[in-house]
Amino acid sequence: MEDITKKLLIFSNAKDYFEQSTENNSIEILNKMLVLANKHGLNGNIWKSYVAYYIAMNENPFSLSVEKNSAENIGNIKIIAKSDCAVLKKLFDSDLSDILADIPEECIDALYNYDNKYELDQVGTKIEQLKVRLENSLSESEFYETVLSFYADEGVGAIGLNKAFVLKENSAKPILTAIKSTDNVMLSDLVGYEVQKKRLLDNTIAFIEGRSANNVLLYGDGGTGKSTSIRAICNQFSPKGLRVIQIYRHQMKYLNQLIDKLKGRNYKFIIYMDDLSFEDFETEYKYLKAIIEGGLEPRPKNLLIYATSNRRHLIKETWNDRDDMVQDGDMHQSDSMEEKLSLAERFGIQIYYGKPTVDEFHNIVETLAKRECLEVDMEFLHKEATKWEIRYGSVSGRSARQFIDYIKGMEETLK
Repeated sequence: MEDITKKLLIFSNAKDYFEQSTENNSIEILNKMLVLANKHGLNGNIWKSYVAYYIAMNENPFSLSVEKNSAENIGNIKIIAKSDCAVLKKLFDSDLSDILADIPEECIDALYNYDNKYELDQVGTKIEQLKVRLENSLSESEFYETVLSFYADEGVGAIGLNKAFVLKENSAKPILTAIKSTDNVMLSDLVGYEVQKKRLLDNTIAFIEGRSANNVLLYGDGGTGKSTSIRAICNQFSPKGLRVIQIYRHQMKYLNQLIDKLKGRNYKFIIYMDDLSFEDFETEYKYLKAIIEGGLEPRPKNLLIYATSNRRHLIKETWNDRDDMVQDGDMHQSDSMEEKLSLAERFGIQIYYGKPTVDEFHNIVETLAKRECLEVDMEFLHKEATKWEIRYGSVSGRSARQFIDYIKGMEETLK
C-alpha cells in the first residue's frame, strides 16, 4: 500500500491516513475503520466506506476548485486529479487480506459484510451513497467522473457533509464542530406566526439565490418559536447549500477568524446567535457591531447573521443611560445609550414573535393534538389547556407542546 500512496499528488496526505509507522499497522487501520463505521453507522464493506470517507473529506486544491468553480471550470488541475483518482481506485478495489495481513481471515470476512447496529447519520448517508457510486465506476475514467460530480454536488470536507455546526475552542483557535444529528422540524410545524415566518423565509430565499438580504433579529417572548424557526430554515435550505453555525456570546472574539475560514467557500452561511443579550458591563457586542456594519473589510456576500433574543434592545439599559447630565467616566451618558441601541438597529430585519392570545393558544393546542392523533374531546382539551396555563403561568408554543406531552402521557386515564 505504501507504494500506491506515494503516487498520490493532490491527495498527498494519503500515507498518513492509510498507513501507520508502527509494528501494529494492520491493527491501527482496523481500529480506525471500526471507529469510523460506528461513528457514522457505516455498513457492508467498510474498507470501501473508509476510502470513500477519505475522498469526501479531503480538502485539497482539486476538491475546493470543483466546489467553487463547478466541474466544467477547473483548468489543468484535472489532469493531476485523474492520475490521483486512478491510484485511489486501486486503493478502493484492494483486497483487505493484503492490507490487513496480520488479521485473521474470519475478521476479514466480517469487515466485508459489517453489520452495524448504529443508524446512519447525515455524514454516513452521504458516504454510503458515494461508496455505491464508486463501486459502480468500473473504469478509472468513471471513477474520476464520480469523484468530480460528488464534489460538484455535495462539496467537500465537514462543511460539505454537514448542515449545522457549533464553534469550539482549541488552543485559543476556533474549531468548527459538526452537530451530528439535528431535529427535522420544518416551518410548517410551527403553528401560527405566518407573517413572521414569511418575512424570515423571503429574506433567506433571497440570500440563497444570491440577491440582497439582511441580517435578522428575531425577538419577543420566550417559547414562541424563534429558535425553532432558525432550525427549520437550516433543514429546509441545507440541500441548497445553506450551512448554519451557532456561536455563543463569549466566542464573538473569534468572529473575524471564523469569517476568514468561510468567505472562500461556495456555500451560504448563517452565523446563528441564540438568546442574544448583554449586560451593561459586557463589551463583547462591539465585535458583533464591527462585523455587521462598520469594519474596514465588508462582510462576505455568502454570510449573514441571524440572532434570537427575548428583548429587542440587546444591551441592558439603565436609567442613568437616559440622563445626559450624569457623568461617570463618560462625558455624555446618552451617547452610551445610543451606542447600545445601535446594535439592534444594525439588523436590517427585526421580526417580533409575540405571546399568543388565549384563543391562539387553544388553536396551537388543538393543532398539535390533531397531529398527535389524540382521541380527546376538544372542549375538554381547551379547558385543561386553560388550567395548564393558569398553573404554570405561560401562554406560548413551548407551553402548548409541554401540555400536549402531558396529555399524551395521561391519554389512557382520560378515556
